[in-house]
Amino acid sequence: MKKIFLFAFAAMMITACATKKDANDGKTIANQLEERLASLQQKGYMAGHQDDPFYGVTWEWEYGRSDVKDITGDYPAVMGFDLGGIEKGDEKNLDSVPFMRIREQLLAHVARGGIVTLSWHPRNPLTSGNAWDVSDTTVVRSILPNGEKHELFQTWMKRVADFIETLKTDEGVRVPIIFRPWHENNGSWFWWGQKLCSDEEFHGLWNMLQDYMNERGFSNLLWSYSPNLDGQWTTERFLARYPGDDRVTLIGEDAYQWGTEEEFRSGVTADLDFLSAFAKEHGKLLAMTECGYKNMPEADWWTRVLKPLMDKYPICYFLLWRNYKKEYFGPSPSLPCGEDYKKLYEAENTLFLNDIK
Repeated sequence: MKKIFLFAFAAMMITACATKKDANDGKTIANQLEERLASLQQKGYMAGHQDDPFYGVTWEWEYGRSDVKDITGDYPAVMGFDLGGIEKGDEKNLDSVPFMRIREQLLAHVARGGIVTLSWHPRNPLTSGNAWDVSDTTVVRSILPNGEKHELFQTWMKRVADFIETLKTDEGVRVPIIFRPWHENNGSWFWWGQKLCSDEEFHGLWNMLQDYMNERGFSNLLWSYSPNLDGQWTTERFLARYPGDDRVTLIGEDAYQWGTEEEFRSGVTADLDFLSAFAKEHGKLLAMTECGYKNMPEADWWTRVLKPLMDKYPICYFLLWRNYKKEYFGPSPSLPCGEDYKKLYEAENTLFLNDIK
């Protein structure tokens, strides 16, 4: 009788699994997220904000609060979180956000129908400095196979993976995540940047992390390759570090206005002209994976500068960097730019949480 019961139970489980697979046409969680992003892009582009539920320009650690929500009555559709510090076993990330809170708020946003993205600013494994420590040009080489810090970095990748393993629903299902490592690599302010490693070493770095995550079974990660605002892309130059169509689903652009408005407009236009054509040709999604204007000196920047640029291209979302009392890139009801952000919210082609449920 026991054997009959076990056989019946096994048959039932196989049938259940087959039904689930058929219902999704065999697609992974990342595949389903890709389809969702592509579908939503037909309606417009989603608004995003880094560290949105943790702190704002005038507040910290008020559960459920958000500067975006204070202005619009709605959460951003996309929330960004960073894993810098997890590699060292720290309790808080590089911006002093406890990883327990990151897990809590990330899962809460997914549960309410939102989309999440993870970046990672790991410390320098060779010098023990931060991610911006570019004092040594052999860091990437040191963590690749046969490098002196390879074993250490294996531990670091394991800690990242162990945290991602905890990002599951109450039913134990892994949640979909846009994973965005080694960003802004065409600049040279991170230890993995353009002048800090060769193209071959960068490919080795990307592949090592991605292969490790794949071996851990994370079919819920949608991989984003996100260079910085450049203004001088050519196909040859872009492909030199591009990980490959089989390794990338979303191409990002990190674009901040650090100089003049004219320089920002010109650079973003040149980049998105190139990247949108490349994304279309290669069947990739496109996004403004980071953007903003530090401390918002122009109150109408959202609708006068940023939105007209984004309207020209098939991006699926834009992510403003974090708000903090000393340095902020998003809106706040305490700032003059808050009124202009309301106009951005009211536009038909900008999507917030309630628009994507």
